[in-house]
Amino acid sequence: MKKFTLNSILAIVFILLVQGINAEVKLPAIVSSNMVLQRNTTVVLWGWADAKEKISIEASWLSEPMNLTGDKDGTWRVEVKTTNTKDPQSIKIQSKTSDITLDNILFGEVWLCSGQSNMQQSLKGYNGQPTFGGNMAIAKSANPMLRLFSVDRLGSKTPLSDIEKFNAWQEASPESVSEFSAIAYFFGQDLQEILDVPVGMIHTSWGGSSVEAWISKEAISAYQEVNLEDIDINKNTNHIPSALYNAMINPLLSYTIKGVLWYQGESNRMEPENYTKLFPAMVKDWRTRWGIGDFPFYYVQIAPYWYNDENAFNDAGNSAFIREAQLQCLDLIPNSGMAVTMDIGDRLCIHPPKKKEVADRLLFNALNQTYGYNTINYASPVFDKSEAKDGGLVLSFKNAESGMFTYNALQGFEIAGDDKVFYPAIASIVDRKDVFVISDKVPNPVAVRYAWRNWVVGTLYNGNLLPASSFRTDDWEDARLFEE
Repeated sequence: MKKFTLNSILAIVFILLVQGINAEVKLPAIVSSNMVLQRNTTVVLWGWADAKEKISIEASWLSEPMNLTGDKDGTWRVEVKTTNTKDPQSIKIQSKTSDITLDNILFGEVWLCSGQSNMQQSLKGYNGQPTFGGNMAIAKSANPMLRLFSVDRLGSKTPLSDIEKFNAWQEASPESVSEFSAIAYFFGQDLQEILDVPVGMIHTSWGGSSVEAWISKEAISAYQEVNLEDIDINKNTNHIPSALYNAMINPLLSYTIKGVLWYQGESNRMEPENYTKLFPAMVKDWRTRWGIGDFPFYYVQIAPYWYNDENAFNDAGNSAFIREAQLQCLDLIPNSGMAVTMDIGDRLCIHPPKKKEVADRLLFNALNQTYGYNTINYASPVFDKSEAKDGGLVLSFKNAESGMFTYNALQGFEIAGDDKVFYPAIASIVDRKDVFVISDKVPNPVAVRYAWRNWVVGTLYNGNLLPASSFRTDDWEDARLFEE
Protein backbone atom coordinates (compact mmCIF):
# COMPACT_ATOMS: atom_id res chain seq x y z
CA MET A 1 0.00 0.00 0.00
CA LYS A 2 1.38 3.38 -1.03
CA LYS A 3 2.20 5.72 1.84
CA PHE A 4 1.60 9.48 1.66
CA THR A 5 3.94 11.91 3.33
CA LEU A 6 2.65 15.08 4.94
CA ASN A 7 4.08 17.15 2.07
CA SER A 8 2.36 15.03 -0.57
CA ILE A 9 -0.97 15.30 1.26
CA LEU A 10 -0.59 19.07 1.46
CA ALA A 11 0.24 19.17 -2.25
CA ILE A 12 -2.89 17.19 -3.12
CA VAL A 13 -5.01 19.47 -0.93
CA PHE A 14 -3.49 22.52 -2.63
CA ILE A 15 -4.24 21.14 -6.10
CA LEU A 16 -7.84 20.40 -5.12
CA LEU A 17 -8.25 23.89 -3.69
CA VAL A 18 -6.86 25.49 -6.85
CA GLN A 19 -9.18 23.39 -9.00
CA GLY A 20 -12.06 24.37 -6.75
CA ILE A 21 -11.51 28.07 -7.29
CA ASN A 22 -11.19 27.89 -11.05
CA ALA A 23 -13.70 30.39 -12.37
CA GLU A 24 -16.48 28.99 -14.50
CA VAL A 25 -17.33 30.78 -17.72
CA LYS A 26 -19.66 33.69 -16.97
CA LEU A 27 -21.93 35.33 -19.52
CA PRO A 28 -23.31 38.87 -19.40
CA ALA A 29 -26.93 39.14 -18.30
CA ILE A 30 -28.16 40.01 -21.76
CA VAL A 31 -26.59 36.93 -23.41
CA SER A 32 -28.93 34.11 -22.43
CA SER A 33 -31.55 31.67 -23.59
CA ASN A 34 -34.58 33.26 -25.29
CA MET A 35 -32.55 36.22 -26.57
CA VAL A 36 -32.95 37.82 -29.98
CA LEU A 37 -29.73 38.41 -31.90
CA GLN A 38 -29.73 40.99 -34.67
CA ARG A 39 -30.33 39.06 -37.87
CA ASN A 40 -28.14 38.80 -40.94
CA THR A 41 -25.16 40.66 -39.49
CA THR A 42 -22.12 40.19 -37.26
CA VAL A 43 -22.85 40.04 -33.53
CA VAL A 44 -20.60 39.57 -30.52
CA LEU A 45 -20.62 36.86 -27.87
CA TRP A 46 -18.55 37.72 -24.83
CA GLY A 47 -17.99 36.93 -21.19
CA TRP A 48 -15.45 36.12 -18.50
CA ALA A 49 -13.43 33.12 -17.34
CA ASP A 50 -9.99 32.33 -15.94
CA ALA A 51 -7.05 34.07 -17.54
CA LYS A 52 -6.00 32.24 -20.71
CA GLU A 53 -8.94 29.84 -20.34
CA LYS A 54 -9.58 27.77 -23.48
CA ILE A 55 -13.20 28.00 -24.58
CA SER A 56 -15.13 26.19 -27.29
CA ILE A 57 -18.37 27.62 -28.70
CA GLU A 58 -20.73 25.61 -30.89
CA ALA A 59 -23.55 27.51 -32.59
CA SER A 60 -26.33 25.48 -34.16
CA TRP A 61 -26.25 27.54 -37.37
CA LEU A 62 -22.48 27.19 -37.89
CA SER A 63 -20.80 24.13 -39.34
CA GLU A 64 -17.62 24.41 -37.24
CA PRO A 65 -17.06 25.20 -33.56
CA MET A 66 -15.21 28.35 -32.56
CA ASN A 67 -12.19 27.90 -30.32
CA LEU A 68 -10.74 30.82 -28.41
CA THR A 69 -8.67 31.70 -25.39
CA GLY A 70 -9.48 34.27 -22.73
CA ASP A 71 -7.10 37.19 -22.34
CA LYS A 72 -4.85 37.82 -19.35
CA ASP A 73 -7.78 39.32 -17.45
CA GLY A 74 -10.08 36.43 -18.24
CA THR A 75 -12.23 38.38 -20.69
CA TRP A 76 -13.19 36.65 -23.92
CA ARG A 77 -15.00 37.89 -27.01
CA VAL A 78 -15.84 36.45 -30.40
CA GLU A 79 -17.67 37.77 -33.46
CA VAL A 80 -20.36 35.57 -34.99
CA LYS A 81 -22.33 35.96 -38.21
CA THR A 82 -26.10 35.52 -37.96
CA THR A 83 -28.58 34.65 -40.70
CA ASN A 84 -32.18 35.41 -41.66
CA THR A 85 -33.63 32.13 -40.51
CA LYS A 86 -36.67 32.24 -38.24
CA ASP A 87 -35.91 28.85 -36.71
CA PRO A 88 -34.89 28.75 -33.03
CA GLN A 89 -31.15 28.30 -32.52
CA SER A 90 -28.86 27.18 -29.70
CA ILE A 91 -25.35 27.92 -28.45
CA LYS A 92 -23.13 25.59 -26.43
CA ILE A 93 -20.17 27.03 -24.52
CA GLN A 94 -17.62 24.71 -22.97
CA SER A 95 -14.41 25.09 -21.02
CA LYS A 96 -12.47 22.98 -18.55
CA THR A 97 -14.96 23.85 -15.83
CA SER A 98 -18.09 24.91 -17.72
CA ASP A 99 -20.77 23.44 -19.92
CA ILE A 100 -23.38 26.08 -20.81
CA THR A 101 -26.27 25.67 -23.24
CA LEU A 102 -28.36 28.59 -24.47
CA ASP A 103 -31.51 27.63 -26.33
CA ASN A 104 -34.59 29.13 -27.97
CA ILE A 105 -32.47 31.89 -29.55
CA LEU A 106 -33.95 33.83 -32.47
CA PHE A 107 -32.50 36.08 -35.16
CA GLY A 108 -34.48 39.27 -35.69
CA GLU A 109 -34.67 43.02 -35.19
CA VAL A 110 -33.31 44.36 -31.89
CA TRP A 111 -34.28 47.82 -30.60
CA LEU A 112 -33.18 49.55 -27.40
CA CYS A 113 -35.67 51.88 -25.67
CA SER A 114 -34.60 54.45 -23.12
CA GLY A 115 -35.46 57.76 -21.48
CA GLN A 116 -37.53 58.80 -18.48
CA SER A 117 -40.97 58.01 -17.09
CA ASN A 118 -42.99 58.28 -20.29
CA MET A 119 -40.83 55.55 -21.83
CA GLN A 120 -40.85 53.66 -18.54
CA GLN A 121 -44.66 53.71 -18.25
CA SER A 122 -45.91 50.15 -18.57
CA LEU A 123 -48.93 48.63 -20.24
CA LYS A 124 -50.36 48.36 -16.74
CA GLY A 125 -49.89 52.12 -16.27
CA TYR A 126 -49.06 54.05 -13.13
CA ASN A 127 -51.37 54.38 -10.13
CA GLY A 128 -54.30 56.50 -11.31
CA GLN A 129 -52.51 57.11 -14.62
CA PRO A 130 -53.63 54.48 -17.14
CA THR A 131 -52.23 53.38 -20.45
CA PHE A 132 -55.12 53.45 -22.92
CA GLY A 133 -55.56 50.04 -24.52
CA GLY A 134 -53.09 48.48 -22.12
CA ASN A 135 -55.43 45.88 -20.68
CA MET A 136 -56.45 44.51 -24.08
CA ALA A 137 -52.83 44.58 -25.25
CA ILE A 138 -51.86 42.47 -22.24
CA ALA A 139 -54.67 40.03 -22.96
CA LYS A 140 -53.53 39.58 -26.59
CA SER A 141 -49.80 39.67 -25.92
CA ALA A 142 -48.81 36.00 -26.24
CA ASN A 143 -46.20 36.02 -29.02
CA PRO A 144 -43.13 33.77 -29.02
CA MET A 145 -41.65 35.85 -31.84
CA LEU A 146 -41.47 38.95 -29.61
CA ARG A 147 -38.89 38.90 -26.80
CA LEU A 148 -38.40 41.41 -23.97
CA PHE A 149 -35.42 42.31 -21.76
CA SER A 150 -35.59 44.93 -18.98
CA VAL A 151 -32.77 46.71 -17.18
CA ASP A 152 -33.68 47.71 -13.63
CA ARG A 153 -32.92 51.19 -12.35
CA LEU A 154 -29.39 51.47 -10.98
CA GLY A 155 -26.63 54.08 -10.98
CA SER A 156 -22.87 53.75 -10.75
CA LYS A 157 -19.91 56.09 -10.37
CA THR A 158 -17.86 54.02 -12.81
CA PRO A 159 -18.76 52.06 -15.95
CA LEU A 160 -20.01 48.56 -15.12
CA SER A 161 -19.15 45.56 -17.26
CA ASP A 162 -22.47 43.81 -16.65
CA ILE A 163 -26.08 44.57 -15.80
CA GLU A 164 -26.55 43.99 -12.08
CA LYS A 165 -30.36 44.15 -11.86
CA PHE A 166 -32.61 43.00 -14.69
CA ASN A 167 -35.46 40.87 -15.99
CA ALA A 168 -33.97 38.30 -18.37
CA TRP A 169 -35.14 37.69 -21.92
CA GLN A 170 -38.72 36.44 -22.00
CA GLU A 171 -41.27 35.66 -24.67
CA ALA A 172 -44.12 38.15 -24.77
CA SER A 173 -47.04 36.94 -22.67
CA PRO A 174 -49.61 38.47 -20.30
CA GLU A 175 -47.24 37.72 -17.44
CA SER A 176 -44.16 39.30 -19.03
CA VAL A 177 -45.61 42.41 -20.72
CA SER A 178 -47.82 43.99 -18.05
CA GLU A 179 -44.89 45.77 -16.35
CA PHE A 180 -42.95 46.32 -19.57
CA SER A 181 -42.66 49.70 -21.32
CA ALA A 182 -45.92 50.34 -23.19
CA ILE A 183 -44.24 52.25 -26.00
CA ALA A 184 -41.57 49.57 -26.41
CA TYR A 185 -44.18 46.83 -26.43
CA PHE A 186 -46.55 48.52 -28.90
CA PHE A 187 -43.64 49.33 -31.22
CA GLY A 188 -42.19 45.82 -31.03
CA GLN A 189 -45.50 44.02 -31.44
CA ASP A 190 -46.45 45.95 -34.57
CA LEU A 191 -42.95 45.75 -36.04
CA GLN A 192 -42.96 41.98 -35.56
CA GLU A 193 -46.33 41.65 -37.25
CA ILE A 194 -45.45 43.90 -40.19
CA LEU A 195 -41.99 42.49 -40.92
CA ASP A 196 -42.98 38.94 -39.97
CA VAL A 197 -39.64 38.36 -38.26
CA PRO A 198 -38.63 37.98 -34.60
CA VAL A 199 -38.20 41.21 -32.65
CA GLY A 200 -36.28 41.86 -29.43
CA MET A 201 -36.99 44.94 -27.30
CA ILE A 202 -34.48 46.05 -24.65
CA HIS A 203 -35.90 48.54 -22.13
CA THR A 204 -33.60 50.69 -19.97
CA SER A 205 -35.26 53.83 -18.57
CA TRP A 206 -35.47 55.83 -15.35
CA GLY A 207 -38.32 58.22 -14.56
CA GLY A 208 -37.32 61.82 -14.00
CA SER A 209 -33.85 61.30 -15.40
CA SER A 210 -31.89 64.10 -17.05
CA VAL A 211 -29.99 63.63 -20.28
CA GLU A 212 -26.71 64.27 -18.42
CA ALA A 213 -27.15 61.00 -16.53
CA TRP A 214 -27.17 59.02 -19.78
CA ILE A 215 -23.90 60.40 -21.20
CA SER A 216 -20.49 58.90 -20.49
CA LYS A 217 -18.14 60.87 -18.26
CA GLU A 218 -15.70 61.37 -21.13
CA ALA A 219 -18.37 62.83 -23.41
CA ILE A 220 -20.13 65.07 -20.90
CA SER A 221 -16.84 66.41 -19.55
CA ALA A 222 -16.66 68.52 -22.71
CA TYR A 223 -19.65 70.48 -21.38
CA GLN A 224 -19.30 70.39 -17.60
CA GLU A 225 -16.91 69.26 -14.91
CA VAL A 226 -17.73 65.80 -13.54
CA ASN A 227 -16.30 64.57 -10.25
CA LEU A 228 -18.23 61.78 -8.56
CA GLU A 229 -15.75 60.88 -5.82
CA ASP A 230 -17.74 62.44 -2.98
CA ILE A 231 -21.18 61.97 -4.55
CA ASP A 232 -23.74 59.73 -2.85
CA ILE A 233 -24.78 57.57 -5.78
CA ASN A 234 -28.05 56.66 -4.00
CA LYS A 235 -29.34 60.24 -3.85
CA ASN A 236 -30.80 61.89 -6.96
CA THR A 237 -29.19 59.09 -8.94
CA ASN A 238 -31.14 59.86 -12.08
CA HIS A 239 -29.61 63.35 -12.24
CA ILE A 240 -25.97 62.44 -11.57
CA PRO A 241 -23.89 62.95 -14.74
CA SER A 242 -22.92 59.59 -16.32
CA ALA A 243 -24.47 57.52 -13.49
CA LEU A 244 -27.16 55.86 -15.61
CA TYR A 245 -24.88 55.50 -18.60
CA ASN A 246 -22.39 53.64 -16.39
CA ALA A 247 -24.88 51.12 -15.00
CA MET A 248 -27.64 50.87 -17.61
CA ILE A 249 -25.99 51.50 -21.01
CA ASN A 250 -22.27 50.65 -20.81
CA PRO A 251 -22.90 46.93 -20.07
CA LEU A 252 -24.97 46.66 -23.27
CA LEU A 253 -22.46 48.15 -25.72
CA SER A 254 -21.27 44.82 -27.11
CA TYR A 255 -24.82 43.69 -27.89
CA THR A 256 -25.68 44.49 -31.51
CA ILE A 257 -28.85 46.53 -31.94
CA LYS A 258 -30.74 47.87 -34.94
CA GLY A 259 -31.62 51.23 -33.42
CA VAL A 260 -32.80 53.26 -30.43
CA LEU A 261 -36.12 54.73 -29.32
CA TRP A 262 -35.87 57.64 -26.85
CA TYR A 263 -38.50 59.56 -24.84
CA GLN A 264 -37.02 62.15 -22.49
CA GLY A 265 -36.82 65.92 -22.08
CA GLU A 266 -39.12 66.98 -19.26
CA SER A 267 -36.23 67.03 -16.77
CA ASN A 268 -34.18 69.31 -19.06
CA ARG A 269 -36.96 71.68 -20.08
CA MET A 270 -35.57 74.68 -18.18
CA GLU A 271 -32.36 74.68 -20.28
CA PRO A 272 -33.49 74.27 -23.89
CA GLU A 273 -30.35 75.75 -25.45
CA ASN A 274 -28.18 73.36 -23.47
CA TYR A 275 -30.33 70.45 -24.61
CA THR A 276 -29.47 71.11 -28.24
CA LYS A 277 -25.86 70.43 -27.23
CA LEU A 278 -26.24 67.58 -24.74
CA PHE A 279 -28.81 65.46 -26.56
CA PRO A 280 -26.87 65.26 -29.86
CA ALA A 281 -23.70 64.67 -27.80
CA MET A 282 -25.39 61.73 -26.09
CA VAL A 283 -26.45 60.20 -29.40
CA LYS A 284 -22.95 60.62 -30.83
CA ASP A 285 -21.46 59.14 -27.67
CA TRP A 286 -23.66 56.03 -27.84
CA ARG A 287 -23.06 55.51 -31.54
CA THR A 288 -19.30 55.86 -31.13
CA ARG A 289 -19.16 53.40 -28.26
CA TRP A 290 -21.45 50.83 -29.87
CA GLY A 291 -19.19 50.93 -32.90
CA ILE A 292 -21.82 49.84 -35.41
CA GLY A 293 -22.24 53.11 -37.29
CA ASP A 294 -24.91 55.81 -37.12
CA PHE A 295 -27.76 53.47 -36.22
CA PRO A 296 -31.33 54.89 -36.38
CA PHE A 297 -32.27 57.09 -33.44
CA TYR A 298 -35.97 57.94 -33.17
CA TYR A 299 -37.26 60.06 -30.32
CA VAL A 300 -40.43 61.61 -28.94
CA GLN A 301 -41.04 65.33 -28.53
CA ILE A 302 -42.48 65.94 -25.07
CA ALA A 303 -46.23 66.41 -24.90
CA PRO A 304 -48.07 69.52 -23.70
CA TYR A 305 -48.67 69.69 -19.93
CA TRP A 306 -49.59 72.60 -17.69
CA TYR A 307 -46.42 72.56 -15.47
CA ASN A 308 -48.33 74.68 -12.93
CA ASP A 309 -48.01 77.69 -15.25
CA GLU A 310 -50.23 77.74 -18.29
CA ASN A 311 -49.44 81.40 -19.04
CA ALA A 312 -45.66 81.08 -19.37
CA PHE A 313 -44.74 82.61 -22.72
CA ASN A 314 -41.27 83.92 -23.44
CA ASP A 315 -39.03 82.14 -20.97
CA ALA A 316 -37.85 78.59 -20.37
CA GLY A 317 -40.80 78.02 -18.05
CA ASN A 318 -42.73 77.58 -21.30
CA SER A 319 -42.12 74.02 -22.51
CA ALA A 320 -42.57 75.20 -26.10
CA PHE A 321 -38.88 76.14 -25.93
CA ILE A 322 -37.73 72.59 -25.13
CA ARG A 323 -40.05 71.30 -27.85
CA GLU A 324 -38.37 73.77 -30.20
CA ALA A 325 -34.98 72.46 -29.09
CA GLN A 326 -36.06 68.89 -29.77
CA LEU A 327 -37.27 69.93 -33.22
CA GLN A 328 -33.91 71.56 -33.91
CA CYS A 329 -32.16 68.33 -32.93
CA LEU A 330 -33.60 66.68 -36.05
CA ASP A 331 -31.07 68.69 -38.05
CA LEU A 332 -28.28 68.08 -35.53
CA ILE A 333 -28.58 64.27 -35.28
CA PRO A 334 -27.98 62.25 -38.47
CA ASN A 335 -30.34 59.37 -39.22
CA SER A 336 -32.94 60.55 -36.71
CA GLY A 337 -36.67 61.07 -36.57
CA MET A 338 -39.14 62.60 -34.13
CA ALA A 339 -42.66 61.69 -33.06
CA VAL A 340 -44.70 64.83 -32.35
CA THR A 341 -47.32 64.57 -29.58
CA MET A 342 -48.96 68.02 -29.64
CA ASP A 343 -52.45 66.51 -29.92
CA ILE A 344 -52.23 63.75 -27.31
CA GLY A 345 -51.01 65.45 -24.15
CA ASP A 346 -52.89 65.62 -20.86
CA ARG A 347 -53.32 68.94 -19.06
CA LEU A 348 -52.98 67.62 -15.50
CA CYS A 349 -50.94 64.46 -16.07
CA ILE A 350 -47.34 64.52 -17.26
CA HIS A 351 -47.81 60.89 -18.37
CA PRO A 352 -50.29 61.04 -21.28
CA PRO A 353 -52.26 57.78 -21.55
CA LYS A 354 -52.13 57.50 -25.37
CA LYS A 355 -48.91 55.51 -25.63
CA LYS A 356 -50.07 53.50 -28.63
CA GLU A 357 -50.22 56.66 -30.75
CA VAL A 358 -46.68 57.55 -29.68
CA ALA A 359 -45.42 54.08 -30.58
CA ASP A 360 -47.18 54.27 -33.96
CA ARG A 361 -45.46 57.54 -34.84
CA LEU A 362 -42.07 56.12 -33.88
CA LEU A 363 -42.87 53.04 -35.94
CA PHE A 364 -43.71 55.15 -39.01
CA ASN A 365 -40.18 56.59 -38.78
CA ALA A 366 -38.64 53.14 -38.56
CA LEU A 367 -40.72 51.63 -41.35
CA ASN A 368 -39.91 54.42 -43.81
CA GLN A 369 -36.35 55.36 -42.89
CA THR A 370 -34.97 52.03 -41.67
CA TYR A 371 -36.97 49.34 -43.44
CA GLY A 372 -37.68 50.97 -46.79
CA TYR A 373 -41.47 51.24 -46.63
CA ASN A 374 -41.47 54.37 -48.77
CA THR A 375 -45.25 54.68 -48.91
CA ILE A 376 -45.46 55.04 -45.12
CA ASN A 377 -45.42 58.73 -44.23
CA TYR A 378 -43.54 59.52 -41.04
CA ALA A 379 -42.63 63.23 -40.90
CA SER A 380 -44.77 65.86 -39.21
CA PRO A 381 -45.24 69.21 -40.97
CA VAL A 382 -42.56 71.79 -40.18
CA PHE A 383 -42.89 75.54 -40.71
CA ASP A 384 -40.94 76.61 -43.80
CA LYS A 385 -41.60 80.26 -44.66
CA SER A 386 -44.15 83.08 -44.40
CA GLU A 387 -45.45 85.69 -46.81
CA ALA A 388 -47.41 88.86 -46.07
CA LYS A 389 -50.76 88.90 -47.86
CA ASP A 390 -54.15 90.61 -47.41
CA GLY A 391 -53.24 92.03 -44.02
CA GLY A 392 -52.09 88.69 -42.64
CA LEU A 393 -49.35 86.09 -43.06
CA VAL A 394 -49.47 82.99 -45.22
CA LEU A 395 -47.44 80.14 -43.74
CA SER A 396 -46.12 77.27 -45.83
CA PHE A 397 -44.75 73.96 -44.53
CA LYS A 398 -42.32 71.21 -45.31
CA ASN A 399 -43.54 67.60 -45.13
CA ALA A 400 -46.91 68.73 -46.44
CA GLU A 401 -47.07 67.02 -49.83
CA SER A 402 -50.44 65.61 -48.80
CA GLY A 403 -51.68 69.06 -47.78
CA MET A 404 -52.65 70.48 -44.38
CA PHE A 405 -55.62 69.47 -42.25
CA THR A 406 -57.56 70.27 -39.08
CA TYR A 407 -60.42 68.29 -37.58
CA ASN A 408 -62.53 71.30 -36.65
CA ALA A 409 -61.05 74.82 -36.47
CA LEU A 410 -57.45 75.88 -36.06
CA GLN A 411 -56.60 77.20 -32.62
CA GLY A 412 -53.50 78.32 -30.77
CA PHE A 413 -52.18 80.89 -33.27
CA GLU A 414 -50.86 84.31 -32.24
CA ILE A 415 -49.51 87.10 -34.40
CA ALA A 416 -47.30 90.18 -33.84
CA GLY A 417 -46.00 93.23 -35.60
CA ASP A 418 -42.68 95.03 -35.25
CA ASP A 419 -43.53 95.91 -31.63
CA LYS A 420 -43.15 92.17 -30.77
CA VAL A 421 -46.49 92.08 -28.97
CA PHE A 422 -48.49 88.94 -29.75
CA TYR A 423 -52.26 88.95 -30.08
CA PRO A 424 -54.69 86.04 -30.51
CA ALA A 425 -55.18 85.38 -34.19
CA ILE A 426 -57.64 83.75 -36.55
CA ALA A 427 -56.07 80.98 -38.63
CA SER A 428 -57.44 78.96 -41.51
CA ILE A 429 -56.16 76.50 -44.07
CA VAL A 430 -56.09 77.88 -47.62
CA ASP A 431 -55.86 75.83 -50.79
CA ARG A 432 -55.59 72.78 -48.52
CA LYS A 433 -51.85 73.37 -48.13
CA ASP A 434 -51.04 76.71 -46.45
CA VAL A 435 -52.20 78.45 -43.27
CA PHE A 436 -53.43 82.04 -43.32
CA VAL A 437 -53.10 83.92 -40.00
CA ILE A 438 -54.62 87.35 -39.31
CA SER A 439 -55.76 89.69 -36.52
CA ASP A 440 -57.48 93.06 -36.70
CA LYS A 441 -55.21 94.12 -33.81
CA VAL A 442 -52.08 93.71 -35.95
CA PRO A 443 -52.36 95.60 -39.26
CA ASN A 444 -48.78 94.86 -40.36
CA PRO A 445 -47.87 91.42 -39.01
CA VAL A 446 -44.34 90.06 -39.18
CA ALA A 447 -44.35 87.00 -36.89
CA VAL A 448 -46.55 84.09 -35.86
CA ARG A 449 -46.40 81.63 -32.98
CA TYR A 450 -48.38 78.40 -32.81
CA ALA A 451 -49.22 76.40 -29.68
CA TRP A 452 -46.64 78.43 -27.79
CA ARG A 453 -47.75 77.39 -24.29
CA ASN A 454 -47.14 74.68 -21.74
CA TRP A 455 -50.65 73.32 -22.10
CA VAL A 456 -52.33 73.37 -25.48
CA VAL A 457 -54.15 70.92 -27.73
CA GLY A 458 -52.58 70.80 -31.16
CA THR A 459 -55.01 71.31 -34.04
CA LEU A 460 -52.72 71.49 -37.09
CA TYR A 461 -51.86 68.33 -39.06
CA ASN A 462 -50.63 67.37 -42.48
CA GLY A 463 -52.80 65.21 -44.73
CA ASN A 464 -51.35 62.07 -43.14
CA LEU A 465 -52.72 63.13 -39.74
CA LEU A 466 -49.27 63.76 -38.31
CA PRO A 467 -49.40 66.84 -36.04
CA ALA A 468 -47.23 69.91 -36.36
CA SER A 469 -44.91 70.83 -33.53
CA SER A 470 -45.40 74.11 -31.72
CA PHE A 471 -43.33 76.67 -33.61
CA ARG A 472 -42.48 80.35 -33.96
CA THR A 473 -41.42 82.30 -37.03
CA ASP A 474 -39.33 84.72 -34.92
CA ASP A 475 -36.37 84.45 -32.57
CA TRP A 476 -37.23 87.40 -30.31
CA GLU A 477 -35.97 87.29 -26.75
CA ASP A 478 -38.14 90.22 -25.70
CA ALA A 479 -41.49 89.23 -27.17
CA ARG A 480 -44.55 89.59 -24.95
CA LEU A 481 -48.26 88.96 -24.89
CA PHE A 482 -50.88 91.67 -25.29
CA GLU A 483 -52.38 92.59 -21.94
CA GLU A 484 -55.87 94.10 -21.81
